[in-house]
Amino acid sequence: MAKRSFADIEKIWSNVEGIKKLSDRAIGIGPFGVGLDGLLTWIPVVGTVYSVGASGWLLMQAVRAKAPTGTILRMIGYLGIDSATTAVGEAVPFAPDVVDFFFPGHLLAAKALQKHIETTHWVEASEREARASGDHERHVAAMRADPNKRRIVYLHD
Repeated sequence: MAKRSFADIEKIWSNVEGIKKLSDRAIGIGPFGVGLDGLLTWIPVVGTVYSVGASGWLLMQAVRAKAPTGTILRMIGYLGIDSATTAVGEAVPFAPDVVDFFFPGHLLAAKALQKHIETTHWVEASEREARASGDHERHVAAMRADPNKRRIVYLHD
C-alpha cells in the first residue's frame, strides 16, 4: 500500500463533504435540507442502491483515514438506521420512506468522520521512525498543545 500524505487526508475530508451535501443537503430549506438519499427513497430499489452504496463509500473513506473503531461504529450506527429505513421502505410502503426522507444518516456519519480528521495530529512518518529519531515526543507535545487535537496518527504505518 502506498504511503499516505496530508494531501490524501485533505482529499478524503473534501470527498466526504461532497457526499454529505449530495446525500442530505442538496436542497436547503432553512436549517433543514433534502438530498439524493431522501429524494431517491421514493423510487423503489434505486433509493436502496444509492443509500447502501453511499454508506459503503463513507465507511471505506473512514478506513482510509485510519478512523478509530469508535468512530467507525458510530458511523455504522447512523448508516445502519438510514439503510434500514430505506430497505424497510421497499417492503412496507410510505412510513419508512418518510423517516428516511428526514433522517440525515449520511450527514451524521460524514460529520463523525470529519471530526476524527479534524481532531487528529497527522504525521507523515511511521511511528517506529518517529520514536527512533526522538520526534515522537515532539509530536505528542504538539498534539497536547492544541486543545482541539485528541490523537496522533502516523500515516506511514
